[in-house]
Amino acid sequence: MGNKLLRVNIQKKLKEFDLDVDFELKRGRLGILGPSGCGKSMTLKSIAGIVTPDKGVVSLTTDEEKVYFDSNNKINLKPQKRNVGYLFQNYALFPNMTVEENVAAGLSKGYDERIVSEMIRRFHLEGLEKRYPRQLSGGQQQRVALARILAYSPDVILLDEPFSAMDTFLKEQLRIELVNSLKDFDGFSIMVTHNRDEAFQFCDELIILDKGKIIAKGDTNEIFENPGKVQVARLTGCKNISRIEVIDDYHLKSLDWGVTFEVSEEISPNITHIGIRAHDFAPAEKNDVNVLDTTNATKLEMPFEWEITLANGLWWKYDKQIREHEFEIPPYLKVDPKNIILLEE
Repeated sequence: MGNKLLRVNIQKKLKEFDLDVDFELKRGRLGILGPSGCGKSMTLKSIAGIVTPDKGVVSLTTDEEKVYFDSNNKINLKPQKRNVGYLFQNYALFPNMTVEENVAAGLSKGYDERIVSEMIRRFHLEGLEKRYPRQLSGGQQQRVALARILAYSPDVILLDEPFSAMDTFLKEQLRIELVNSLKDFDGFSIMVTHNRDEAFQFCDELIILDKGKIIAKGDTNEIFENPGKVQVARLTGCKNISRIEVIDDYHLKSLDWGVTFEVSEEISPNITHIGIRAHDFAPAEKNDVNVLDTTNATKLEMPFEWEITLANGLWWKYDKQIREHEFEIPPYLKVDPKNIILLEE
């Protein structure tokens, strides 16, 4: 990919908060994860040129720098001049055009027919060329929309909650297809989502956005393993979070669960909370480290896991086989000191 760089540093005053986003992307696939209404889509639309920020810079460097937006130098390229592909939530296909016409819609006049047939083949749309969008399933529509974007070789692809309107089965399938479709794409792709599984599966790097501000950015695995802050832990799906009182360098008391824990790294003065992921408990003996008594725990059966809630409110998720409907809660559970996440407010 050479030395490519996408630079986004924008500010915009919105009704609920001020959007203030600053990041650089040097490779591959970025995810922007955050709750609804935190400024994720607004960030994408600013990169695409659909929305104009109040101030800032958006630029792409490939062999040379292409400035999309620069408030100081009064530069604001129209969307069609940016060579950015935007996959809308509803795909925005032209209803009165066939599949092949939709795929060709972004190409310049006198385009090479082979581009369209290559995209039809690549996105498994053979046999659907003459159909109209209303005659296609949601998954087929998404493939047509992606084929249309990739046909004109954009530098950047923006994906705005691409799976939000789909049922679970289709979602899984399309997620895998999307990851595969973009494997050969050597530009940048940015996906906005509030679904942590999508973010984890799709993105090499992750930004966590809350009320218009970036509260974490970095390698996706790293952010899930070391969220650092309470809100980041919450948004990456950590179910158990408690305020703490420090006892010594490696021991603390959880104020919400009334349990004392040993941790594996030294507790720095700015640590105010701990997090424990719901899958990180294991059956234990009474004298193990970090033991919890399960008396009066309740269990709820889900298709693929048991959800156990301890009397003090801690959640344990335990994987199960589809045909298993019996489960004895062990008398004691433990959590490994290294699986206790230290968090700042």
